[in-house]
Formats: sequence, structure tokens, C-alpha cells
Amino acid sequence: MAVNRERVENGGLIALVVLVTLALLLVVSDFIGALLWAALAAILFQPLFHRLLARFPDRRNTAAALAILIITVAVVIPAIIIASLVVDQAAGVYSQMLSGQINFGLYFEQVHDALPLRLQRLLDNSGFNSLEQAQASLARAVGSSASMLATRALSIGANAAGFLLAFGVGLYITFFLLRDGDDIGPAIVRAMPLERSVAERLADKFAAVVRATIKGSGIVALVQGAIGAATFWVVGLPAALLWGVLMAIAALLPAIGPALIWAPVGIYLLATGAIWQAAIVILSGVLVIGLADNILRPILVGRDTGIPDWLVLVTTLGGINLVGLSGIVVGPLAAGLFIAAWQVLTEQRLGDAPDTE
Repeated sequence: MAVNRERVENGGLIALVVLVTLALLLVVSDFIGALLWAALAAILFQPLFHRLLARFPDRRNTAAALAILIITVAVVIPAIIIASLVVDQAAGVYSQMLSGQINFGLYFEQVHDALPLRLQRLLDNSGFNSLEQAQASLARAVGSSASMLATRALSIGANAAGFLLAFGVGLYITFFLLRDGDDIGPAIVRAMPLERSVAERLADKFAAVVRATIKGSGIVALVQGAIGAATFWVVGLPAALLWGVLMAIAALLPAIGPALIWAPVGIYLLATGAIWQAAIVILSGVLVIGLADNILRPILVGRDTGIPDWLVLVTTLGGINLVGLSGIVVGPLAAGLFIAAWQVLTEQRLGDAPDTE
């Protein structure tokens, strides 16, 4: 009877914890994104905080405040400047599309006419009954994307106050997570309803995936985008910074990402007779942008997270579709924890099983 009563009490306690946790999530639901990125920033910049703390021992508030100042100056302000320039260029491209100065249907026709006849027939037979239909489909796709971009821009403008509030909350939370992270992390691990070794391994995997996704994939994508923007500027492509940012976003997808931007540009330049410009774009894409990932990622990450590239690709796309921009981290994080949990389960089962060899 005592055992049953204890089980009932434990079940009631678990139910209460679940209910109050759900209630808390409901209350802070508008700031989930800010909380997530604050936690990610705290994990990523924890080494910086520890270095500052070594210079100012027993002054955790000072070290955390200096870390926030460095993050603001080195990351936030440059990001705001680049974002404003990109919005400027995007608005210019959109205006040129509306006025007809930029005609994607004409560009498609130029590329189509420059292809060998066999490739032209293959293109016409693969879902497009005629060149006009291909141009119409492309125009609809571009028009839809432009409309969505304009809608999102208006939405961001209308919700500027909400964005600034969430941004301020994120910085505020990051300060406390940096300052108290050495206590919060172990407390979460102790509170997890798992064996201590399993909880610690999952926590290590969480930190490793965050580091690999932001410090590895994020910085590598920024470098590839910067190289792409410089390359496009050299060959005289309009709105080079805009295309570079698009390449940085595409570079978050493993293997194929950057080529989604530079390959069509190179093909268009070849088709329109800009041979040396096309050669620069293609050589830069293959030799410089393509190798940046292989060179920088091992230096920045330091160790493999054990997630296959195909799984990173699928989970990144799924995460973006599910939760938006935060899915860039949420998707691979879910994949990493999934693999780690199954590895731990397998090791425990093999460890408990009798040795039959």
C-alpha cells in the first residue's frame, strides 16, 4: 500500500510539473524565439565570458556586461548595417522588376537560346510545353516571391516595436544566462528524469550541435556569402550584396547550398557572352566558395557532431518550414539529440546484454 501511495504521489507530482511547464510556455510563447536565441548566444559566447571573468575575478556582472557590449558591437551593429543595405538593394531590384528594367522571362529566353538544340528540346519537354509557358511560370514564381518579400517587409515594419521588444528581452536574458550559466546548466542536467551519465551526454551533444550549427555552419555561410558578394561585385552584377546574402542563406544547406546562387549566375553570363565574368564566377564558386566549407569548418567546430549531411539538409529545411528562421538551429539540434539518444540506448542495451561472443 505504501508503495502504491508513493507511486500515486509521484505521478501527481509529475502531472503538476507538466501542467505548470505548459502554462509557463503558454505565458512566454510570444518570446520563445528570443529565449531560444538568447540560450544559443549564451552557449556560443560562454568562452568569451570566461575569458573576461578571468580578467575580472569575482565580478561576474562586469564580465557579463562586457560580453554583451562586445556582442553588440561585433555582431549586432554590423548585422543591422548589412540588413539595411540589403533591404535597400532589394527595394531597388523590386522597383526595377515592376518597371520592366529587370525581366526574368527575357533572361530565361537568352539562356534558352544559347543552349544546344538537344538541351532546348529536353527543357521544353520536361514540364514546359513551350518557351512562353516556361517564361510565364518563371514570371509567376518570381512575382509570388516578390509579393511575399514585400508582405514580409511590411509586416516587419508594422511590428517594429514588437521586434525591438523581443530583441531587448533577448539581450537581457543573454546577460543572465552568461552570468549564471555555470549554475543553470548543471541544475538542468540534475533535474532531467534520466540517469546522470545519459543526461550529461545529451547535454554535451546539445552544446556540440549548437556550436557546429552556429559557429560552424553560420560563420562558414557568412564567409561564403561574403566571397560571393565580392565576386559578383567584381564582375559588375547589380545588387551584389543582396545576392551575397542570398548565397549565405543558401549556404546553410550542406553541399548544394552556395551553388544554388552562383551556378545560375555563371550559366547566365556564359549564355549572354560575358565569358570572362562567367569564368570568374564559376572558378570562384568551385575553387574558393566550395573549398571554404572544407577548410573552415574543422577549424571552427573542432570535432564532428556525427550528423550526416543529408540529415542536416532535411532537418534544416523541415525546421525552417516549421518554426521559420530558428529552424536553422532547431532542425539540426533535433537530429543531433535523436542520434545521441539512440546511441545511448544502444550502448545501454549492449552493455546490459550478456557477452555471447
